[in-house]
Amino acid sequence: MSAPGAVLAQRPTTGRSGSGMVPQLVLALLCGGYAAGSFLGWGSKQLAHIMGDFGLAVAALVAAVSCYLYARTRESRFRPAWLLFSASSLMAACGNAVWGWYEVVLRDPVPALSLANLFFLCFGPPAIIGLLLLAKRPVTRAGWVCLALDAWLIAGSLLTLCWSLALAHPANFKGANVAQSALTLAYPFLDIILVSMVMALHFRRSSANRGAVNTAIAAFATTVLCDALFTSPLLREEYHSGQILDAGWFAGSLLLAYAPWGGSWTAQRSTHQQPRGGPQQAVSRTGPQGRAVLRVGSSRPIAGSLAALTPYLAAAVCVVGILYNVMNGHKFDRLVLFTGCTVVLALVVRQGIMLVDNISLTQELAQKENHFRSLVQGSSDVIMIAAPTGILRYVSPAASGVYGRDAEELVGSELASIIHPADLGSVVHEVRRFLAASPMEEPTTRIECRFKSGTGDWLNVESTVNRHQGGLIFNSRDVTERVRLQAQLQHNAEHDPLTDLPNRALFTQRVRQALAGRRTTDIGTAVLFIDLDGFKAVNDRLGHQAGDELLIQAARRLQDSVRMGDTAARLGGDEFAALILGDGTRDQAAREYQVREIADRLRLTLSQPYKVDGNDVRVAASIGVAFAEPGITPTDLMRNADLAMYRAKAAGKDRVELYAPQMQAEVVRRTELATRLRTALHDGEFALLHQPVVNLTTGRVAAVAAQARWRSAQGILFTPAEFLRVADDSDRTAELGRWLLEESVEQAAERNRAGHPVPVTVRLTARRLLDRSMPLGSVEALLTRHGLPSGALVIEISDSDPRVSYDDLEHRLSALRRLGVRVALDGFGSGYAAINALRRLPIDVLKLDRGLIEGVVESARLHKITSGLLRIATDLGMQSVADGVDLPEQVQALRAMGCTHGQGMAFSGPLDEYRLRRALVRGDFPVPGGEGGALPVLAGGPGVGLAGAPGIDSFTHPPLRSNTETSVPPT
Repeated sequence: MSAPGAVLAQRPTTGRSGSGMVPQLVLALLCGGYAAGSFLGWGSKQLAHIMGDFGLAVAALVAAVSCYLYARTRESRFRPAWLLFSASSLMAACGNAVWGWYEVVLRDPVPALSLANLFFLCFGPPAIIGLLLLAKRPVTRAGWVCLALDAWLIAGSLLTLCWSLALAHPANFKGANVAQSALTLAYPFLDIILVSMVMALHFRRSSANRGAVNTAIAAFATTVLCDALFTSPLLREEYHSGQILDAGWFAGSLLLAYAPWGGSWTAQRSTHQQPRGGPQQAVSRTGPQGRAVLRVGSSRPIAGSLAALTPYLAAAVCVVGILYNVMNGHKFDRLVLFTGCTVVLALVVRQGIMLVDNISLTQELAQKENHFRSLVQGSSDVIMIAAPTGILRYVSPAASGVYGRDAEELVGSELASIIHPADLGSVVHEVRRFLAASPMEEPTTRIECRFKSGTGDWLNVESTVNRHQGGLIFNSRDVTERVRLQAQLQHNAEHDPLTDLPNRALFTQRVRQALAGRRTTDIGTAVLFIDLDGFKAVNDRLGHQAGDELLIQAARRLQDSVRMGDTAARLGGDEFAALILGDGTRDQAAREYQVREIADRLRLTLSQPYKVDGNDVRVAASIGVAFAEPGITPTDLMRNADLAMYRAKAAGKDRVELYAPQMQAEVVRRTELATRLRTALHDGEFALLHQPVVNLTTGRVAAVAAQARWRSAQGILFTPAEFLRVADDSDRTAELGRWLLEESVEQAAERNRAGHPVPVTVRLTARRLLDRSMPLGSVEALLTRHGLPSGALVIEISDSDPRVSYDDLEHRLSALRRLGVRVALDGFGSGYAAINALRRLPIDVLKLDRGLIEGVVESARLHKITSGLLRIATDLGMQSVADGVDLPEQVQALRAMGCTHGQGMAFSGPLDEYRLRRALVRGDFPVPGGEGGALPVLAGGPGVGLAGAPGIDSFTHPPLRSNTETSVPPT
């Protein structure tokens, strides 16, 4: 493949070349030393006999032991072959040992027929069978027939040649007995068969352990050559042990001993030294104009050509043997004539089989070629073949449908010309890596890049790449839609579906990036957390669809307000965030001023009216700001901004707050308090106090308002305003509400039995009143169990949650009234919700909001408002209770307006059970300007003075608890 300015170079790999050199050097030295000794006659005839007989026996024994050990220690399918080679070498060792016994020990000539001849004859059959086991087995009957014919062609040709040259004379030798003649012919016949198997195996050997097989073939070829020279009449008559001919047998035995181990070393060395590209090594060089041109080298199939010529060479050898007889004037020998005819017949039969086999293979090849051509041309994927130079040599017709370009237009062009320039570098890198890898380890690779279409657009293409004759095959498909879908899914996973702003995950990632790298020490980076105040009311009043439209407009304003490079995100609900990147300034005060200005501008922008469904809607924005510090984590930075935002909401909303370390300390304190609160109920740390509700005319105690106090393990008393802020666990809040109701009813029943039948008021939220954890049957069972009379329990509805259905609440309150439970409305006059509740719900007592009482003396406007609300209660026939009556002037003013009851420090603070009963025994409190005379302010201590006759005022419409808790009296 070619690419401008790219060089596809192979990385050389270093191998352990010296690991197999030492055995080869030792082998060469031993063979060379033995040959030199044989050539020089070993110095004496006796030593020559010893080295010629026992030396060959030792070499053959080494070969036998080597092949045996290899077969025992290595698991291989060729294990029987090496065991047979071991047995063959053992026979040769025994034969040479017997021969030496006669010549060296007994100093007698070796008999014509001896035990040595038997051992030498047994050398051939195991070697022949072992070579057959090493050969590659044919898979068809024709292959087996051809293998047999090839073996006979080689054997017949060698038999004809050898018979004509040497064997005819000893076979017709007169005077020799039958055994001697048979022994004389057995050696060359076995050698001919062995040579035939060696030559046939050389072209049909298995590819497994090729080095070991080649070395074994060379060992047997050397042995057979020496046997052939030994049986020739010219050398046989003059041969004696220790001559140069023994060096060939010695070398053959040592080669066979080296074959199994040396073949393994050679294979390992070739594996380490061979480049990773495999047998066909890819090489690249720089061509004209700096263009990288890929070249691939390959070896010619010489072995296949020689294998095809083997039958003709065998026939030529047979013809040479016959011509030798004719040219020397010998008459035609029957054996030569018969053998020659069978060789010719075998050649003709073999050619006929090969012709039929070739015809069948040609038809099968044509059929497969048509099949694969149909697959390639009909495939929906584009198949391209690139030459080593990067030129496209073939492009399938599918290119017109996938790329919008004709296949003929692409053929001949460079592959680099259709790849996007931005992707070209990565493609070249991947191709270089793929070509450098071994084909066995990585036969294919996958490349994804952009291709130019016929319209000039860039298509996302995925290609499977394979090697092909030095070039590459690309099987490509258009994955543009898949890439677009993946990009869309990735976008959806990182962006808010409503506003299309980055979501919390992507915002956290952007914050992490801003705090990393060169911005690690930039203290100017800031995170803004934004909450829309009043958004919940918009959802409740106009519906969720209008709320979604408001969020979309707010997100658009936020996105337009931040600077280029900054990030605006929606974290969920009505919470947004902004990442303001630092500008590198070291002046922290100036940077804080600048970011605060940005936050104020965002606050004003988000607080502008929104046009939703034709209505002008207003919401405010509370913004918390946190600056990056050295070493701060994204989680901590975002947590700090979140704390600052909640501080802004707690401080009155519609404001900007900067994070301060004490905010975290406050959170820790509240968390610890909430943790202790979870176990306070089970540990009995809650106490119940009661504050009297007094008749403003008579001063008599008309009811008592139950109030919970938490006495922690440290002895600190917490009011509900303190511990309910941290009781964010709804289960704990429900448990506390159940405890307050049960404890209040139980103590009220005990006071009633003790002669103090005063009603008790219990404050509950409307949401808790409708909770499934407090069914109507539980209230009825509670009253029945403790025997509390009718009218002695007053339920105060402390708020009106807009999420609570007035219909459900009305049904529940009506059911409670049928049980004799009275209903009071707390916080009357604080807003529209109280008026709406008064209109819809069955109310017995109205409890004025504390905010009306505080300024009723000083403010004429507030005086008129309070007076009007009291007239409403009087007109509706309801009792009225003023909460937070702390001053005598307030008592006089409220009584003049028609208020019937009051609760506050002007009479008494919250009392424990003992002090409460003392107050009930006294019966009344002094009222300014009333029946009781001057009114001392009572703090609930032991010196409380009570005036008037004892007794309890009839509280037909019991009052409510106040919204604001009073301080705890000293104990």
